[in-house]
Amino acid sequence: MDQGTINISSQFLLTLGIILLVGLLFSTVAQRSFLPRATLLLIFGVVIGEGSLDLIPNLFSDRFELIADITLLMVGFLLGGKLTASSLRDHSVKSFAISFSAAVIPASIVCLGMLALGIEIEIAVLLGCFAAATAPAAVFDVVDESGVKNRFSELLLMIVVLDDVWALLLFGVGMAIVTSLNGVAGDNSFTMLVVQELLGAVLLGVVIGLPAAYLTGRVKPGKPVLSEALGIVFLCGGLAMWLDVSYLVASIVMGAVIANLARHHDYPFHAIEGIESLFMVVFFVLAGASLEIDALAAVGVIGVVYILCRTLGKYLGAWIGGMLSRADSINRNWIGVALLPQAGVAIGMALVASNQFPEYRQVMLPVVIASTVIFEIVGPVFTRFAIRRTPDGQL
Repeated sequence: MDQGTINISSQFLLTLGIILLVGLLFSTVAQRSFLPRATLLLIFGVVIGEGSLDLIPNLFSDRFELIADITLLMVGFLLGGKLTASSLRDHSVKSFAISFSAAVIPASIVCLGMLALGIEIEIAVLLGCFAAATAPAAVFDVVDESGVKNRFSELLLMIVVLDDVWALLLFGVGMAIVTSLNGVAGDNSFTMLVVQELLGAVLLGVVIGLPAAYLTGRVKPGKPVLSEALGIVFLCGGLAMWLDVSYLVASIVMGAVIANLARHHDYPFHAIEGIESLFMVVFFVLAGASLEIDALAAVGVIGVVYILCRTLGKYLGAWIGGMLSRADSINRNWIGVALLPQAGVAIGMALVASNQFPEYRQVMLPVVIASTVIFEIVGPVFTRFAIRRTPDGQL
């Protein structure tokens, strides 16, 4: 083995070892402070990232997209496992009503806020669509870390499952509207593409989930071994990316199918949970390192209004959805607060919109990137605060 290979290997292993040990440290600190682990890891990532100390080797940071994909696949699989028949019976009306309202209303308020500032209607519509999305990984990590398992946390996770689906649908509609406003009347191609992507993801999740529900958990009776669990998750993700459908939705559907049909499993997601937390630590550190803090300086009035309008919209949307679905006061008052984290989905939509409409790039990208920095670091704090306001097991 040559010296270059040794250096690369040592850099990779040293970085991974330090990140995992820091993750363990921050998990302990988080239990004794008001800051959740996700926020602490993100801040640590910002400090050691390229914009600050620049301590993360390129061979590690260059693989952030792969690590993010793997992490979100496992998070989606675990979230899908929460969609059991019993939980759907208890929360289906509330989860659909609150998730829909908590996506549409912030999109509407952000759009109106931008128009009030004199922003072009095309940019206002797109920024509204970006505001609908929530970061599933951050919310899931805070719920898991809190150890609180009650009706509020169950409902929150179900809403997060649906939230990005509504956001993607809104984005498709928004792109079609902006395309029409730019002179292509009646163009609904973006809406159809999003619908096809979501329907294809659902179909893929079912196609993989059905045989997996019956075939897994046979090697070690009652529980799928780690190789089985990772195998079906990676297979699902790889096929979803190859077919150009939403791998997050596909993994959620697959998890839901297995959770409801695998009657011979004692607990079908035990194997994944053991390794998912390790990927989550690396994911949050690298996510922090990739945040463009410099964008905060250029955000200006538009960014401030966007952040305030999205925050108001999430709270008001969840409150209205809770009222319409007759949710209790705790759910109405705190679900919206818990939905503030925002990350990759919003940035992904902004990049797609910027490529399609480059004339709006200079306004959209700085606003979305800067707000993501704030919501990704501060949002989990509010999520944890909301969860701690609910009495354990009494909702």
